[in-house]
Amino acid sequence: MSRLLPERTFLAGKIFFNFGQSSIDCVVRRLTAEAATLEMESGLGVPERFQLRLAGREILTCRVIWRSDRQVGIAFEQPGSEARPAGEERERSSDVLMRGQMLALRAALDHVPTGIVLLDSSLRARLINRSFRQMWRLPDEVADSNPSILTLLHHGRDTGAYEVPDPDLDALVAERVRVIEAGDPTPIDLRRTNGDVVRVQVTPLPDGGRMLTYTPVTDIVRASDELKLLRDALENVQDGVLLLDADLHATFMNRRMRRFWEVSEDEAASRPAYSSLVRRVHRASAPNLPTNELAKFPARRVEEVKAGDHVRDLQTPDGRRIRAHCTTMSNGGRMLTYVDITDLTQKAAMLETLATTDPLTGLYNRRHFLDSLDAEWSRFQRYYRSVSVLMLDIDHFKSVNDRYGHAVGDAAIRAVAAACLDGKRKSDIVGRLGGEEFAVLLPETSLSRARTVADRIRKRVMSTQILAEKVQFGVTVSIGIAEATVSMSGIDALMGAADHALYRAKAEGRNRCIAWAPPPPASKAAE
Repeated sequence: MSRLLPERTFLAGKIFFNFGQSSIDCVVRRLTAEAATLEMESGLGVPERFQLRLAGREILTCRVIWRSDRQVGIAFEQPGSEARPAGEERERSSDVLMRGQMLALRAALDHVPTGIVLLDSSLRARLINRSFRQMWRLPDEVADSNPSILTLLHHGRDTGAYEVPDPDLDALVAERVRVIEAGDPTPIDLRRTNGDVVRVQVTPLPDGGRMLTYTPVTDIVRASDELKLLRDALENVQDGVLLLDADLHATFMNRRMRRFWEVSEDEAASRPAYSSLVRRVHRASAPNLPTNELAKFPARRVEEVKAGDHVRDLQTPDGRRIRAHCTTMSNGGRMLTYVDITDLTQKAAMLETLATTDPLTGLYNRRHFLDSLDAEWSRFQRYYRSVSVLMLDIDHFKSVNDRYGHAVGDAAIRAVAAACLDGKRKSDIVGRLGGEEFAVLLPETSLSRARTVADRIRKRVMSTQILAEKVQFGVTVSIGIAEATVSMSGIDALMGAADHALYRAKAEGRNRCIAWAPPPPASKAAE
């Protein structure tokens, strides 16, 4: 077989057949003394034998030894050549066939997007395809000179193709040579200075050579880098993040979530079922859930997550409050985020307390008491359930302040508040309306039962001894009682009735309970 000449391209090639009446323009590649590869728009119309005219050369007689859609491999026939013996002819035919197959292989390798370098046992390049030449901007004169692998690696180093600091370039080249010599097939991602990423792999060949493949994987690696960046970010956020697949198995669990579920990294990597996580010693359940309901909660929680998007507040055994957000993903899975809102709920409860509570006594303030009374009035109107109100006032309170000072007066107010709380029923609501004035809301309570509660509170206040600023004394209260009636226009009328009864209790001597009664009809009053 003749040695291949350096690869050349002739732009003026033309195929002639049908006695010169038909012609096809072509490009000639890989020209040797005995064969060539031709490229044209379509190789299907090329006959088995034809003549080829090349710029600056004689007309050559050719025959096709292989063909593809846009290429044909040809062998040159010498006119007038002497007949060869049958054995020599067979050897020549076999030689031409092998050459043709090699040309076909080279043509095929030139059209794949992967860069390919075939090295012999001395690690010198015997084939470098077009993709590799373009990828590394390798000149044809270098590629066709059977360069060593060291020459190819130095070409990349000298052209600044590797995304590696200059002091490390020689170490990179030496390491690549070592891997190729060892035939290590482990893929290595090589980053280039233009931002591209190439995956390099070594395949040992039977003859002691090596095949190197260079596959562009920029998009894949960038996506992998972005995914790693996202996972690293999620790993370190303060909130718990849990990703579930469509079957509700954990595909990702960040550090905060692993700590919450007490799961190791290895266990998290095994993709545990969400149902197994929520059953872990009741790590979280619905707030204030009765003990006898705890065992049922995990199954209900799994069904909630299956149902899709929602927000649910959870509570841990140590009293922390967790807000869980469930989001349905495009792949049918779920993303759960756990946010510790313990501080927020405590602050909200504190603000609620400040907004609804009297700071001196700890009782409800005027606004919250009236809101509660308004809600109870609505139930009275809707269901005609009894509701009564007590109005209390400390007797002679001004004289206490004047005689002992405001600090002692505040102690008297706190003592009366404590007596009201001690004397009320569980469902009753006590509020401080202002100064020394208090009110008690008695839901579903008739006037006669309200009188009993009022008298109990009055007696508790009267029996209380107050010790403040080295002064010991006692106080009494007057109480007005009123029950809601259908003739009343609203809570103002009910409060007005109780206040009117309180005024009568004061006028009749204090330290007593007086119930409000509606005035008699006008006709009876005239009698």
